[in-house]
Amino acid sequence: MNPTYKDIIKAQSMQGNVIRKTPLIYSDSFSRLSGSKVFLKAEFQQKTGSFKIRGAYFKIKSLKQNEKKNGVVAASAGNHAQGVAFASALEKIPCTIVMPLTASPAKVAATKRYGAKVILEGANYDESWAKAQDIARKTNATIIHAFDDPHVIAAQGVIGLEIMEDLPDVDEVYTPIGGGGLAAGILIAIKTKNPKVKVIGVQSKAFPAMKNSFDSGKLQSGIGERTIADGISVKNPGKTTFKIINELIDDIVLVDDTQIIKTMFLLMERAKMVVEPAGAVSLAYLLKAKPSPRKKVVPILGGGNVDMYLLGQIVAKGLTNMGRMTKMFILLPDKPGALKEVVDEIAMLNANIVEVIHDRLSSKVPAGSAGVTLSLETEDQVHADKLIQHLKKKNIQFEILS
Repeated sequence: MNPTYKDIIKAQSMQGNVIRKTPLIYSDSFSRLSGSKVFLKAEFQQKTGSFKIRGAYFKIKSLKQNEKKNGVVAASAGNHAQGVAFASALEKIPCTIVMPLTASPAKVAATKRYGAKVILEGANYDESWAKAQDIARKTNATIIHAFDDPHVIAAQGVIGLEIMEDLPDVDEVYTPIGGGGLAAGILIAIKTKNPKVKVIGVQSKAFPAMKNSFDSGKLQSGIGERTIADGISVKNPGKTTFKIINELIDDIVLVDDTQIIKTMFLLMERAKMVVEPAGAVSLAYLLKAKPSPRKKVVPILGGGNVDMYLLGQIVAKGLTNMGRMTKMFILLPDKPGALKEVVDEIAMLNANIVEVIHDRLSSKVPAGSAGVTLSLETEDQVHADKLIQHLKKKNIQFEILS
């Protein structure tokens, strides 16, 4: 059974004090960078750090007593897991979560803290989902699907209602798509309120199953590649979600990891917002494509549960990709003053040395020489290029590492 607009209204009425109405934040920085008037829907500020709690809570709250008695089981890479675990704890029912072996240790730990039993199995969501179904058959636990469920779709649709309440004259809404629950719910809500508002879905290039399905007009499975956007790494979109999306969505577009990394970095630096890869894809597309000059647009920032180790890599790669950090290897004669000559040339171009690593012992460094790896902070790519050209003119032999 497909969810309806009335179901979304019901989900909104049952939120109580558990589900937050997340803010819609105008960003001058991202408006200038994209050419649009950008209003960020801050779902990363939701309880459990993601919009997923909306669907999990409404679904579990709606279960009958006989559906609750044997507990619930779900499969998730992290955010749905935390939502189901949190909602189950509120309802005081047993909860088992199957997570991929590649799931973030931080998300696994957070799910356990909410009281869930966590089973690690499968290389991705789809394999974990197969295990969850097996557990449900053996234990009679009720399955809480991550996206292909009318209650889940309806509750995610409340986000669409909130956007229309806070910005009635919005022109376009950009939503992440994995299995399609978020997009399907938002489409029902927004297209019912105002069919003229464009809704565009954004997927990772590594997992474009819903886009391929939309382009072909029939549900398709995908293969999937490596991506940092694990929250939308879904090979098999939902049947219900595809039906809704195929009928109502205006377009589905793709972004790659490089664009996601840059956007996460900019969100931290410009907006002081920590947003996970899957949650940043909508804004990533806006910054890359600049598709809507002067229009009022809302990219949904779906979650903020980022592994701290990944976050460190995002900062480093973000600086490198924007030309603000350059790492180079220089082979010098092992004599006093050799390094100073190089440092003086770097200082002339106002680049900041943030790390120096000396190497005299490795096999790539000839006897009588010293290898030096320098990490340099520059203003931007233009400044970095100017520094590189200056060192070449001075006949300093170096190799760019990143």
